[in-house]
Amino acid sequence: MSPRHTTRRLQRLAAAAITAAALVAVAPSAEAAHPGAPCTTPQLKDGWYGDNRARLQQLIDRHARCNPYRPTRAKPVAVFDWDNTVVKNDVGDATMFWLLRNSKIRQPARGDWSTTSRFLTPAAAKALAEACAPLARPGTPLPTGTPAGAGCADEVHAVYATAATRTGAAAFTGWDHRTMEPGYAWLAQLMQGWTARDIRRFAAAARTENLAAPVGATQQVGTGRATGWVRYYDQQKDLVNSLRRAGFDVWISSASPQPVVEVWAQGVGIDAGRVIGIRNTTTRAGTYTPHLKGCGSVPDGADTMITYIDGKRCWINQEVFGVRGPAAEKVQPAARRQVFAAGDSDTDISFLRDATGLRLAVNRNKNELMCRAYDNSDGKWIVNPMFIEPKPHRSSPYPCSTTGYVDHDGTPGPVRRDDTTVIPDQTDTVF
Repeated sequence: MSPRHTTRRLQRLAAAAITAAALVAVAPSAEAAHPGAPCTTPQLKDGWYGDNRARLQQLIDRHARCNPYRPTRAKPVAVFDWDNTVVKNDVGDATMFWLLRNSKIRQPARGDWSTTSRFLTPAAAKALAEACAPLARPGTPLPTGTPAGAGCADEVHAVYATAATRTGAAAFTGWDHRTMEPGYAWLAQLMQGWTARDIRRFAAAARTENLAAPVGATQQVGTGRATGWVRYYDQQKDLVNSLRRAGFDVWISSASPQPVVEVWAQGVGIDAGRVIGIRNTTTRAGTYTPHLKGCGSVPDGADTMITYIDGKRCWINQEVFGVRGPAAEKVQPAARRQVFAAGDSDTDISFLRDATGLRLAVNRNKNELMCRAYDNSDGKWIVNPMFIEPKPHRSSPYPCSTTGYVDHDGTPGPVRRDDTTVIPDQTDTVF
């Protein structure tokens, strides 16, 4: 062998030795590669009622990526409502009040307020037109943040907050009470003419103000006062973070507008792709229309299916689990449902009931939610007081056996279990 060939052979052997040494240095040890290797499961912080922390920790331990069987299965899904579940107070309200104070709501087409919601009553459309029509041309912002526009701001605020005009006339009629809340939807519909980027900017400004304001603060809206502060719940931030670190696929489902919740969800580490809020249809230019995207059997623009009670089930099935068409409106097999769910209101009841592992009810004294949570017929419910300014003890039982349930047409009735038996009235015990 020539000296040149010997040199090349030695160089190749040296390079191979270096490569092998590097691989040994970076390769996981046999222990680390073994399914039973050490793995740290997140531990929840204190601040929970009773044994709720222990129950939640058991759920995390059972489904965490550290469990040897987890690598061979899909991520377990957890879904949280947002307003008054992850935060104290309502980010939709905070945004509406900011829009009114900063004159960002536009005069509707032809000054006809009935175009802003198919459920708006003639009385409400007339009251809004009388208060707002003289103030701006169609399509341009109304001066609701000025003294001249205070009456318009008051009328919009009344319809939004009380579902009635300032004179007490009903503002909405004819909606399905299990798939739609027209007041919630109306906020998104009043964002017409703006882009999602605009709304995120508005929501970010409102977020900054509401987080900076002291607890209990109010703000002037029109000639009246409205809630002026929001806070993240530390316990829920910790729970969301722990679930994510444990390998859960964590989602937010809210009946506030999509871009608004996107902005707030960043504060707990949830990106826009894991947020499901009320979604507008858009023009070719990307501006919002007063119409909404549909789900299941409901087409875009029908404006009858938002993220509300049964509508939340549909949107979760569609966006999280990929179920399309009318099937999205139905309860799915256990393997295609969330393991954990958290909510605070009757608006959350369907997606909470769908959770297969554990369901957290934040107690705001809501009838159907608390009837089902306290009945706890399958042992998967836990109840926690609100983490900031909890509701006091409700002295009278929840009317589960008579009027705790609201049907599609708004008729009250008894709350029934899956086997159709009636839940008896329940006593408030967690407060």
